[in-house]
Amino acid sequence: MRVDLNADLGETVDGIPTADDEAMFAVISSANVACGGHAGDAESMRACVHRAARFGVAIGAHPSYDDRENFGRVRRDPAPADLRASVSAQLGALVAAGAEVRYVKPHGALYHAVRDDAAQARAVAAAVADLSERLGRALPVLGLPGAIAEAAAAAGLPFVHEAFLDRGYTPDGGLVARGEPGALVEEPARVADRALRLVRDGEVDAVDGSRIAVEAASLCLHGDTPAAVAMARAVRCALGAAGIEVRAPW
Repeated sequence: MRVDLNADLGETVDGIPTADDEAMFAVISSANVACGGHAGDAESMRACVHRAARFGVAIGAHPSYDDRENFGRVRRDPAPADLRASVSAQLGALVAAGAEVRYVKPHGALYHAVRDDAAQARAVAAAVADLSERLGRALPVLGLPGAIAEAAAAAGLPFVHEAFLDRGYTPDGGLVARGEPGALVEEPARVADRALRLVRDGEVDAVDGSRIAVEAASLCLHGDTPAAVAMARAVRCALGAAGIEVRAPW
């Protein structure tokens, strides 16, 4: 058995990193790199490119709404053409930093919006398709099932379902809003147990105690979550002990 372990990294704000990127790159297989919308700049993107090469980590683009003030965590309603242009610009910035982009994962509020907003999902998929055409290969889109999966398929792009190790789930398979009870899972041992259950049993517990079936090819940890490095190391240890290989699918 094998699974991908991804993390949101390169999220530098005003020159200050929000995560221990060096430590996280050493234990993950894929890095979702901020490309200027909510965080990140040319220098942080280049640093991620260099770390990815050193540690053998795949790079994915992590575009968001143009909303550095709120770290991309406030939902917006941009015109589809404007959203497509914004995402395209962010993807282009990461490529310009020297990244071999292997996939795309929307960030924050945009990530949640494209699950139920077909117009925004199509705009994001169009931007990914534009870069795919430029690169000569179809870039997978990483996310939760919903409108974005349909938009990706319509644009001829693979869709990869992910699961979250450090976030609480609602009974319908979504994520508990940040700030709400149960939104974060912070204990490394519990996070490692979730990883094993997701890979071996294809399920995770929702905040109300119900079980949700999840067939995920990639598991996510947020780099800015408290104890993220300890969580990532615990996950790698647990998966390795169970004979589960951690490897990027892209």
